[in-house]
Amino acid sequence: MDSIFYNGRIYTMDDAIPQAQAVAVKNGIIMRVGSDDEILKLRSDDTVMYDLHGQTMLPGFSDSHMHLLSYGYSLEKVNLYSARSMDDLIRLGKDFLRDHPGLTWLQGRGWNTDDWEDTRYPNRYDLDKITTEIPMFYTRSCAHIISVNSKALEVMGVDRKTQQIPGGHITFDEEGEPLGIFAEAARDLVYDALPKLQVSDIKRLIVNGARNALACGITSIHTDDFEAISAGEYQKVLDAYHQLEAEGNLPVRIYEQCLLASEPLLRRFLEEGHHTGEGSPMFRIGSLKLLTDGSLGGKTAFLRRPYHNDPSTCGIATFTQSELDDLVLLAQEKGLVSSPHNIGDGAMEMNLNAIENAQIKAPRADMRHSLIHCQITDPEIIKRCRDLNVIMHVQPAFIDTDMHIAGDYVGADLEQTSYAWKTMLDTGLHIAFGSDAPVISFNVMEGIYCAVTRKDLKGRPEGGWLPDQKISVYDAVYAYTMGGAYASYDEGKKGSIRNGKYADMVILDRDIFNIPEDEIKDIKVQATILNGSIVYEAER
Repeated sequence: MDSIFYNGRIYTMDDAIPQAQAVAVKNGIIMRVGSDDEILKLRSDDTVMYDLHGQTMLPGFSDSHMHLLSYGYSLEKVNLYSARSMDDLIRLGKDFLRDHPGLTWLQGRGWNTDDWEDTRYPNRYDLDKITTEIPMFYTRSCAHIISVNSKALEVMGVDRKTQQIPGGHITFDEEGEPLGIFAEAARDLVYDALPKLQVSDIKRLIVNGARNALACGITSIHTDDFEAISAGEYQKVLDAYHQLEAEGNLPVRIYEQCLLASEPLLRRFLEEGHHTGEGSPMFRIGSLKLLTDGSLGGKTAFLRRPYHNDPSTCGIATFTQSELDDLVLLAQEKGLVSSPHNIGDGAMEMNLNAIENAQIKAPRADMRHSLIHCQITDPEIIKRCRDLNVIMHVQPAFIDTDMHIAGDYVGADLEQTSYAWKTMLDTGLHIAFGSDAPVISFNVMEGIYCAVTRKDLKGRPEGGWLPDQKISVYDAVYAYTMGGAYASYDEGKKGSIRNGKYADMVILDRDIFNIPEDEIKDIKVQATILNGSIVYEAER
């Protein structure tokens, strides 16, 4: 054996051997799982021995939806998540500009006015207080709304004559002048004006982001990276991953959720021969990603009825039903599953219509379509998801903020049937947990804590929000392991500690199944193992 991990408390997530003490690994594959007595007999002179000292081992975690490239990029931008006022936004921008002379664009991410005293969105005049010399933009934490300064508007060529963008919204003031606020598809006006990322940039950002993921015990990532580059330049992302893998520098396993928002672009991608499952054990093409609505906090999530706190809008549907039907059907015909973003119940209904249409017109065996976010729901939608065998990609730590606004935004009745993960499980749906990073942190322990306690990260409310939707610790861990593996057709290769599977594992400083639930969020990852090798180790 190449290595043996022993003297541990190993939870395998495998019903055949639920708990073990030791694991033997050869050539990156788990060869045997069992007791210390059984596994230590397999030791040879060359075997590397790892004494777990009674610590807890789990399968490596899978984040079923994030934006790894954008997360890596966010590490090089102004971090606005701590801002609690417009003055904070301005101060943080000025400080960053002072510490990074020579910038040609100032970029920041993470503002969220939901819990500010002044809840209006930052506009061009606010950001002009930071700089009028170079263009700049600040992205809301949800990524669905961008604010820019006057210099950026000039560079973008946006003025009072600019027309609204289908599937998006540009905010103008009472005099008809642009305020520098762009939502949904209108954000493309900002992105198209930015300096283009090159393959070398993309490689750096991916590696930097993935290293932080390893520190959270994440060994597999389902990621939408095409959204971080201009439409049609997806080959840069593919080249970056292929080069990293060839160099032996790709830190985690990748399942790419491919954002291809137009029929010509999708058709080109498919004609190049891309399909679900194409690739290697480290990098594979996953699904067609479609951004079909916005965010709840931005009031751009598409609802079937008007917002409770703003009856003038139902949000934004970025596609017509016909457009969605055509895209999902085209992908289905060529063997590419779909995983659309949908936060509102209106968007979920549209995507289910498109998936059902594709399955009827072009039936294929084992097409594991999925829905990303699945926040605003009712029992009928959840039942329909089950009937269509759709996988739910859920971000449990979203409730850290959303529990405080959901009722105001969608009404108390719809709030009661939303974020309904227990109902989804009881209905028989497959659930895969993730984070949507950099929208929120990809800290897995925080996600499990939120799913199990239904509390925010400050421990509120006592007893949990919509407590009938609490799930067990086991089910939460399963959603972060086998759930993600199933979504990528990998249930036979990873997601549990079992003979013949990849030796991807994580070591924790506490036993997640035998501590008070309120302490789960404080568990620390001690080490992360990929292909049998320790790729992250906490400082001691």
